Amino acid sequence: MRSGRKSGIQIAWKTVTYRSVFLLVLAVLFALGGGARLAFPEFSQNTVKAASNLITNLLERVAAPESSPKSGNMQQAHITALDGTVRIKKASSNSWVRADYSVPLEKGDVIQTGSEGMAKIVFNDGTNYTVKQDSLIVIEENSANERQQTNVAVRLNTGTVDLATGTYTQGSKSEVKMDGATASLAPDSAARVSKDPKAQRDELLITKGSGSVERNGETLQLADWEKASFKPNSEHLEKIKEIGPPTPISPANMMPIFISHDPKPVEFSWTPMANAKGYRLQVSRNSYFSSLIVDRKVNSADVMVAGLPEGPYYWMVRSFDAQEKESADSEKNRFTIIEKETNSGAIALTLQPFVQHGHVIELTGKTESGARVMVNGREVPVVGSDGSFHFFTPPLPNGETLITITAQNSRGGVNTQQQKVVLQ
Repeated sequence: MRSGRKSGIQIAWKTVTYRSVFLLVLAVLFALGGGARLAFPEFSQNTVKAASNLITNLLERVAAPESSPKSGNMQQAHITALDGTVRIKKASSNSWVRADYSVPLEKGDVIQTGSEGMAKIVFNDGTNYTVKQDSLIVIEENSANERQQTNVAVRLNTGTVDLATGTYTQGSKSEVKMDGATASLAPDSAARVSKDPKAQRDELLITKGSGSVERNGETLQLADWEKASFKPNSEHLEKIKEIGPPTPISPANMMPIFISHDPKPVEFSWTPMANAKGYRLQVSRNSYFSSLIVDRKVNSADVMVAGLPEGPYYWMVRSFDAQEKESADSEKNRFTIIEKETNSGAIALTLQPFVQHGHVIELTGKTESGARVMVNGREVPVVGSDGSFHFFTPPLPNGETLITITAQNSRGGVNTQQQKVVLQ
């Protein structure tokens, strides 16, 4: 009788993973250990105790998911100053939200500033980015490995970003990317990166320290006041030596200017620069110059400005050459115009409990309306109309650090508080 079954060798198998074999071996070892403990209790007691620790560690490694990432731990960045219109689109969302100090920034997040907007962002490696008006950036990388080497990268889609790096661990990276170019900054360096869609030109200017720009296999090394420039369709990078900005002299930084009922003009002066045709003076109510009270071009290294009412001000100056090409910004000096008074004293200053974010401390408090606040010698950029303020310290070292908070009003009233923090 014929059968429909074909003759031949039938083969069957069952897949056995290395993990299954390893767990089976461990089970056998446990059984043997149990028998040994019954037969030789005195000898096996210490042996089993030592072996159990080893087996526990092995089991933790075996039981760990095979897909667990081996890359560095992802970090969060924080907004430390806001002005004007700033909005954020989280990587996990398709909608825009208004920027807020409490919103942590992560890989893939998008930050956009309006025509009078500004945002300062601080990363855990000490790098800070000041996103200027009409700018859009994307956080492309923000991680740290087991050796505390950090990797921070931001993509500039349009606008201008000022950045400054901290003293980070050797082997760390702090980068800005745009149009196929990658700019890398050395520790303790500063730069201005700009992408102008109208002029179709990208630029990176080193204002302190050093850095490099790599694009299409070409690399430019840059030092103080050297700039890399290129267009999106350019084949090569152009290296340009810039003139440095003047140094502000008067009003000196943090200088009070006392006035009477009949105020006199304020004199602004700075160091003259060789080959400068003139200078551009700017005065603002905020340290990011998102709005200007004075914007004036002059031919000499000093000028008198009248009509400034009471209150705090910031000023800076640039030089420009015969082609009207301007230098980078000078240092920004702060001064306060104060009407003469004889009464002054302590002012209100309350602090919320500090919040620790790694090596960065978040401070929240409230003082008198119109007062300014300093934290360890650094001025809090934005104090609300009701006296409330929010501040993130730069990364602090391990061990004990004394944090000093000082509030001062326009009449000279002062309140200082100190708290110790200990970082492991």
